[in-house]
Amino acid sequence: MNNTLAAIGEALIDFIPDRNGCDFDEVTAFSPKVGGAPANVCAAFSILGGSSRMLTQLGSDPFGHKIIGELDRVGVDTSCISLTDEANTALAFVSLAQNGDRTFSFYRKPSADMLYKEQSIKETYFDNVFALHFCSVSIGDFPMKQAHKRAIELMRKRNGIVSFDPNLRFNLWDSEQALCGAVREFIPLSDIVKLSEDEVSFVTGEDSIENAVSWLFGQGVKLVLYTCGSKGAYAFTRSVKAYSPALKVKAVDTTGAGDGFTGAFLWSLQKLCCEPQGLEKLTENELLESLGFANRFCALSVQKKGAIASYPTLGEMQEINL
Repeated sequence: MNNTLAAIGEALIDFIPDRNGCDFDEVTAFSPKVGGAPANVCAAFSILGGSSRMLTQLGSDPFGHKIIGELDRVGVDTSCISLTDEANTALAFVSLAQNGDRTFSFYRKPSADMLYKEQSIKETYFDNVFALHFCSVSIGDFPMKQAHKRAIELMRKRNGIVSFDPNLRFNLWDSEQALCGAVREFIPLSDIVKLSEDEVSFVTGEDSIENAVSWLFGQGVKLVLYTCGSKGAYAFTRSVKAYSPALKVKAVDTTGAGDGFTGAFLWSLQKLCCEPQGLEKLTENELLESLGFANRFCALSVQKKGAIASYPTLGEMQEINL
């Protein structure tokens, strides 16, 4: 049975500050936490009890080995991760506002993940895989972009679902036009697209979510996820719209929260649908169940620092009342 989630893209070290509500130059200490959006999604999926596989390249350095060790620990299959001496593992230093929102300063010029080549992608990487997930950080004008296209091609060949969270990081691109162009190049290759409230206009050119969803469906997208932070999340297909409110909690750190939402949603979705054609047949109740599960996962995650380190197990989700 195809029940494994694969993700391709960056895995890195997030350096989390010792306190909230201050600028970078006021931080006195950082704690290293394993992160990177695709790696976070895999970790969330595996921590919930699913099977996941990460496709990337890391530097053959202490940070790269730390990432592999952490992903192994939470159950992610790391056998498809390459190591190189050509570049170092990517780093991201994080600054946290008082409400837990964050800004990033990246060290990747280039990083090892950017140099991951399409020749590194093997067909066996997609054995038992129901969905491939990716983001926009690693689809710039460097080898990893072609690796993404190869992975999507192999996923399509096996009639698997392709999931895309643009997860916009403007400071990693030479221009907003380059970022927008890359995102729009990959949207028609995707079955699921997740957008946050502040990404809709930039990605689609539309001011309303209704018009944005219509535009995305016109590009061939089958399921749109629309997250609004503390205001909840929506799911749209051509025939169904579902909304689930967010749970009210005090956010300590929102790093990796969107990735946790995606991983939890895909974990729930895997039990309902394993082929692209099935996405458009999902009922409102099925989408509500998956959205509610993902929102609960997020609510628990943001109360702890870090991304992967903050993700709850299925047992913890069942035990804690919110």
